[in-house]
Amino acid sequence: MVQTMNDIMHPGAQVRADPAFPCAPVEWTMTAAKHTAQHEGLHMQDDHWVVVRALQEYVSRHEPGDINLRELHDALEERFHHKGGIRYLYTLFPGGPVAQGCRLAGLEPPTSAEDKSFGSVA
Repeated sequence: MVQTMNDIMHPGAQVRADPAFPCAPVEWTMTAAKHTAQHEGLHMQDDHWVVVRALQEYVSRHEPGDINLRELHDALEERFHHKGGIRYLYTLFPGGPVAQGCRLAGLEPPTSAEDKSFGSVA
């Protein structure tokens, strides 16, 4: 059996399906994200994928269930400030850059990102 560098550095870790998205959940695929986007009326372009990657990276640096909506919102504002921040992200994800973005990134949105009776709030 040939060992890869990933096996040596992270024994027992599962290899990501798409090397362009190194922080994606193991079960996530770009194809599934495209289907979700199509179902939600979005046509994924390069800028959408940058946001998906940013969300996956942010979540990978935190413990599961330890994502604070305000901190994530602020991190997105800072990361995309040069393009217009959150206002810009709403043009890409009208269903909410956190809620809709997380769905496309294969992530569980923070509990306060969606109000089931109202819709996306972030």
